[in-house]
Amino acid sequence: MRSRITLCSLAFATLPLLAALSPAAARPTVEVAFVLDTTGSMAQLIEGAKRKIWSIATTIVDTNPDADIRMGLVAYRDLGDDYVTSKIELTRDIQDLYANLLELKARGGGDWPESVNEALDVAVNKLQWTAGSETRRIVFLVGDAPPHMDYAQDTKYPVTLAVAKQKDITVNAVLAGNARDTERVWRDIAQGGNGRFIPIPQDGGQVVVIETPYDQDIIILQRQLNDTVIPYGPRERQKHTELKLKQAASIAAAAPATASDMASFIGKRSAQTSEAVTGGGDLVADAATGATSVATVKDADLPETLQAMKPEERTAEVARRVEQRKALNQKLTALVAQRDQYIADQAAKSPKTSSFDRVVQDTLKAQIRR
Repeated sequence: MRSRITLCSLAFATLPLLAALSPAAARPTVEVAFVLDTTGSMAQLIEGAKRKIWSIATTIVDTNPDADIRMGLVAYRDLGDDYVTSKIELTRDIQDLYANLLELKARGGGDWPESVNEALDVAVNKLQWTAGSETRRIVFLVGDAPPHMDYAQDTKYPVTLAVAKQKDITVNAVLAGNARDTERVWRDIAQGGNGRFIPIPQDGGQVVVIETPYDQDIIILQRQLNDTVIPYGPRERQKHTELKLKQAASIAAAAPATASDMASFIGKRSAQTSEAVTGGGDLVADAATGATSVATVKDADLPETLQAMKPEERTAEVARRVEQRKALNQKLTALVAQRDQYIADQAAKSPKTSSFDRVVQDTLKAQIRR
């Protein structure tokens, strides 16, 4: 039985309108997909991934600041579970990815092997990878159990890896735990995928969350940036943007370090995207980048506050918020730089550990620069 991870925001992950408006097409592209075992034994690792997805995304920005970044996920279990594979398409909307990652629960499993073959096939052949020599395409297979090689309907991983090589997709294999039968296959996958074999503890290792003296000020600035957002477009799209603003507020209340990670990522992207939230739907960001003009937006696609204004008042209000956002982003950039230095100093004092986030970040740095 198959099902999909569902969240209302998924419908907007690859809006054609955003693709048409995006100036990112001329930039180098980095695309990263996680192929993640979500059976019961992976529970602790998945919880760690939820806490660190923003810092992993920020690693891409730090390594290639000019890149257009898209990330996706293929969750997998096995026949007889709630789903065999569940796909979250490659998207620039990292807030959507994060929201869907939060929905993931580690359940199911039973017999030892899982549907690894089908999951890799979905990642390589069903995700919408960007063509072109300027694109880095990277997959992280993360799991603890070997593939079912007895499923007649599956495309076996050696065939899929041959296709990955043709598409210039690098496939890394992250082994959770020390199962020898899985290690043999994971090493074979990494070799066939021109990637790395990366062993980590079963629980994902010690995921270190470093709180800094700058977190609260960064969160305050992000809240002020969010106040500059003007949702626009069809009503469902406006609701989608409003949902992200609520999400950011709830993260700030529940997990300040994660909220600071998210704000740092968005802040580092602001010079190119002018975003306060990821994925579009914000009139201020689109006006700042020249993707749209206030005068060309239909009245019905504006929030009620702007509909009540005269055309010249609308233009002036959006311009005011654009300038306000620029000033806030300058402050945020300075704080994020101080936060980065603090984290680097603290990390240098701590012993290096093998953890999911660390090995992924180290691998991304090497493979993006390649």
